[in-house]
Amino acid sequence: MNLFFKRAAVFGAAALCAVLCAPRNGAAAMESSSYCATISQSTNPLATRGMVTSPNYLATQAGLDVLRRGGNAVDAAVATAVTLAVVYPQMCTPGGDNFWLIYNAKTGELRGLNASGRAGAKATIDFYASKGLKSIPSRGYLAANTVPGAVSGWDEAYRYSQSALKTTMPWKELFASAIAYARDGFPVSTSLSYWSAVNADPDDKVFRDLQRFPEFARVFMKDGKPLVTGDMFRQPDLAATLTAIAEKGASEFYRGDIAKRIVADLEKNGGMLSLKDFADHKADWVEPIRVNYRGLAACNLPPNTQGMASLEILNILNNFDVKAMGEGSADYYHAIIEATKEAFADRDAYLSDPAFVSIPLDRLLSEDHGKKQAARIDMKKAAGPKAPLDPKGDTIWLGVVDKDGNAVSLIQSIYHDFGSGIVAEGTGVLLQNRGSFFSLDPKHVNHLEPGKRTMHTLNPAMLLKDGKPYLVYGTMGGEGQPQTQAAIVTRVVDFGMSPQEAITAPRWLYGRTWGAASNDVKLEGRIPASVVEELKKRGHPIKVVEDFTDTMGHAGAILVRDNGVLQGATDPRGDGLAAGF
Repeated sequence: MNLFFKRAAVFGAAALCAVLCAPRNGAAAMESSSYCATISQSTNPLATRGMVTSPNYLATQAGLDVLRRGGNAVDAAVATAVTLAVVYPQMCTPGGDNFWLIYNAKTGELRGLNASGRAGAKATIDFYASKGLKSIPSRGYLAANTVPGAVSGWDEAYRYSQSALKTTMPWKELFASAIAYARDGFPVSTSLSYWSAVNADPDDKVFRDLQRFPEFARVFMKDGKPLVTGDMFRQPDLAATLTAIAEKGASEFYRGDIAKRIVADLEKNGGMLSLKDFADHKADWVEPIRVNYRGLAACNLPPNTQGMASLEILNILNNFDVKAMGEGSADYYHAIIEATKEAFADRDAYLSDPAFVSIPLDRLLSEDHGKKQAARIDMKKAAGPKAPLDPKGDTIWLGVVDKDGNAVSLIQSIYHDFGSGIVAEGTGVLLQNRGSFFSLDPKHVNHLEPGKRTMHTLNPAMLLKDGKPYLVYGTMGGEGQPQTQAAIVTRVVDFGMSPQEAITAPRWLYGRTWGAASNDVKLEGRIPASVVEELKKRGHPIKVVEDFTDTMGHAGAILVRDNGVLQGATDPRGDGLAAGF
């Protein structure tokens, strides 16, 4: 049993449940299932004065510290997000984007914030064509073609905290933990070590050999080798960058010395972002979109996010008796996978920047459309092959609820693990490769244009009950985000699971991953063999993967009970922590 408790010490109690609840046969399986439900329920942190959940334990504690010192949910979310940009650089940095759902308990208002960057003025289809390229490279300077939006999101959210929530927490203090970890160092987590090793593959010159970029190798390698769990990792350049933002504000990143350093490095190496691109950037407040699900309001962000797909899945499932199917049955998985195909067909046909493309959201999210989509689903047979789905991106989701009932659902990303692989010299800022998601086909709905935001897989979610937050939830995982969101919602709402039970339960992923030519359905190994065989009979191309795999993403959730008690959850597949007080 020592191994179990060692893992619990690293990953938290949720991971202990994951280890103890590996599949067994016969009576042992029933006993294991019962014990899993017991331990999963008992390890849900419960609190009344505030709750933070994130995919890294250091970041969660940074946010919780802000709540303890009188900050609100938005303040804590900023502190958590900034800290994640230091301790979880494989999935988010100041060089990425973020999206927010913010609930104001005093006014009952739910607001959306889009802090994604736009393509630079030089980023054109002709530019890439002149270099003989038919697609945008996934790595390198030509992949870093959109302005990083994350810092503008932190800034705009904090300004809202000042104006609407009347925070007394100084901006500078929200950066304290992050700056300390960047300057003094922190122990490399299991996830950071894993992705560091994956991206140091010298045999993969296209995607993984990131040490070919000198500044990346200098910052993220140790003596020419990948970071190892337990190593102390310091980022002095990033510490200086964050200190400048903390002292001078976000304008330093977009119009000051930081912007000049980033642009100088890009220009020296054939990049395409200019000082004007940085100076022109701004985050935008947007109206959240929503659908009804079992009497609850399921809320998400509008395009350019794929929030519409996440809501379409729930809108379709409204037409099925999910509860009668039984959680974990072949019918359950089949229905959600087929609903996902329907939702993704709409997403791939329409989703892009609404400033450039007309998207019929009212129709796509209507009850009538959901009924028509549901009617096309054959419960005995999987729909035929679909166009290959793009590989997943790597992302973080975090959630915060404070003592007053203010709530934040926030997602932040650099797209692929370690983004473009480009660290702007002298800044420590690892730049995203989100712009590589643009198509170079001028007929494609998401084709590249200067000033355009690309289609984003990122979409933070929230369920409202009687107009107030009931479930704050989300996940990393690109194509998996809408699917995992559907798993969490159905398991909590239809089957009465706790948030931790919903997240720990076996998951699936319809789509492809790095380098795959076609879609398949990946099932975690804990799913019973009988269910796997039944799904194969219905025509699903099945691939069984590890019991708890990163492929499924790192999810999190906070349930707000009717009596005000907050119940948090984090994912045993990552380094997360849900904690409250």
